[in-house]
Amino acid sequence: MSKKQEDNNKKEDVEVNSVKKTSKSTKKSKTKKDIEAQEATAKEVVEAEEASAEEVVEAQEATAEEIVEAQEAPAEEVVEAQKEEFNWDSILKNELYSDKERSELINTYSETLPVVESKQVIDGVVVAISDREVIVDINFKSDGVISSSEFKYNEELKVGDTVEVLVEKQEDKNGQLILSHRRARVLRAWEKVNAALETGEVVNGQIKSRTKGGMIVDVFGIECFLPGSQIDVKPIRDYDEYVGRKMEFKIVKVNESFRNVVVSHKALIEADLAVQTKEIMSKLEKGQVIEGTVKNITSYGVFVDLGGIDGLIHITDLSWGRVSHPEEIVSLDETINVVILDFDEGKSRIQLGLKQLGSHPWQELDEKLQVGDNVKGKVVVVADYGVFVELQAGVEALLHVSEMSWSTHLRSANDFFSKGDTLEAKILTLDREQRKMSLGLKQMLPDPWGDIETKYPINSKLSVKVRNFTNFGIFVELEEGVDGLVHISDLSWHKKIKHPAEFTKVDASLDVIVLDIDKNNRKISLGHKQIEENPWDKHEKLYTLGSEFEGIVTEEYDKGSLVLLNDNVEAFAPKRHLEKEDGSLVILNEKLKFKVIEFSKENKKILVSHTASFKDELLAASKKRASKTKSAVKEIQDSQQQSTLGDLDSLSSLKDDLENEKK
Repeated sequence: MSKKQEDNNKKEDVEVNSVKKTSKSTKKSKTKKDIEAQEATAKEVVEAEEASAEEVVEAQEATAEEIVEAQEAPAEEVVEAQKEEFNWDSILKNELYSDKERSELINTYSETLPVVESKQVIDGVVVAISDREVIVDINFKSDGVISSSEFKYNEELKVGDTVEVLVEKQEDKNGQLILSHRRARVLRAWEKVNAALETGEVVNGQIKSRTKGGMIVDVFGIECFLPGSQIDVKPIRDYDEYVGRKMEFKIVKVNESFRNVVVSHKALIEADLAVQTKEIMSKLEKGQVIEGTVKNITSYGVFVDLGGIDGLIHITDLSWGRVSHPEEIVSLDETINVVILDFDEGKSRIQLGLKQLGSHPWQELDEKLQVGDNVKGKVVVVADYGVFVELQAGVEALLHVSEMSWSTHLRSANDFFSKGDTLEAKILTLDREQRKMSLGLKQMLPDPWGDIETKYPINSKLSVKVRNFTNFGIFVELEEGVDGLVHISDLSWHKKIKHPAEFTKVDASLDVIVLDIDKNNRKISLGHKQIEENPWDKHEKLYTLGSEFEGIVTEEYDKGSLVLLNDNVEAFAPKRHLEKEDGSLVILNEKLKFKVIEFSKENKKILVSHTASFKDELLAASKKRASKTKSAVKEIQDSQQQSTLGDLDSLSSLKDDLENEKK
């Protein structure tokens, strides 16, 4: 086979495939021009039958390709006309159309086709339905095929129905028009949703199922969220009864980013009630008693339907007494009379009261009750600062924690009482106008400070319990309600205590002596060191100025050292008095001789010096010599005789004596 023939065969295969594609994708035109074109083509085919069968088929295939799908040859004829050998030269020699004719035919066919763009939503007509596919005609060169699954929602779909479709592709690799009904519905649905949001149009939808916080509603094929609070103006007790219902809704929010649509049925009801509400509000008056129906019960109050508008009874306005929950007073759907306490016409808020229909319990309180009387009641509220005691329904009194015990150590009221406990107490204050009353429990017992001086006389010795510490002392408990203070300066005669924790600990026993009592201010001063005799009386006689004692350095400070003397007496040696005879300083734990240079009984202070122990002797001798020299000089000055050689001898003799003393 020649190379030219091989090329012709390749061209033949390409053209045959092209014709197959064209024949599959070509659609019959319903216009007059298409019919005329088909008739002309048929005439030409008859004339060409004189040629060989192969040439006729080849001519038809070439003509179909050149006129750009201007006609549609039946697929069966094209298949039958296919041959293994295709004579391209023959078809070129028998050209059926001129360039001008071919151009006119192309333009004529193109005018019969609508302009269709990808991603465009248009309407189409259902032309065929099978179990798996739905064929849709959009008046394009070919029909589109859509999966039947996209029409499951429409069980009544039939041939001839108009449906909306999205052109995904004008032509795939097989020349097929790709359409989508589902995506078209979604796009059209979002357009409708946004339009309804802008115009406030009422839309229809069907509640499909329950979800957390509300319901799922199908609107235009889009799943929308219906909050539970937006289903009705009244609380919904059973959400399941709404599943499957078709209702009207108003679109209140659209978030295309998250594909979220919120609808409301309540908004439609409220719009209808707006006029009715305005009419009702115009007739309301404070103090007016009206009838209503309990619509909803919450932990904080009761909502009452007044005939188209709701009012709230706060839990505190249900009863003069304490109410744990409104269900104790009213029940759902109960018809009750209420009094209007207040209302806001602009906000359509109405405050109602139920307890106000009866007289206040304080008006029924026994007129004979007065301060000092004993009363009984039940604990209804327990707080850290005290408890509220209900004497009768609606009448409560406060028992403060400070009035529960004579003890000055304030504790939580929970340490004394629990809710529901009964008690008897004394009335401390009573104000009928302000409707306030206070009680006291400790007043039921004798005041421990009443005979305090008798029980704890001055200088009496006691064994007490340490309660707590402060920087300045220790608080101890003598008995319930009676505390005393041991000042830090009264803990020890000798040791200087920086903090009481160095001396004792909480809950420990401590021996004390009563120093002073201030009954009016409920204060008792105690001392611990006073149990022993004051050793400073003895120290005053022992540690006189100039007396010397052996001592040992126990602590060192910047300004000096602490020296322990006899009988564990502590003294302080300033740093300048710690110099030893060789010029060095006294070190820690060194035992040396110290001299008392200062003593203060009032301040309990003893100052000692090691340096003075050896320098004082030298100082005394120096003073003696200075005194002797002064006396000799005075004798010479007092002499009435003028200086002579003999006097000079005398002075020389005195000088020699002084030098000998120094040696």
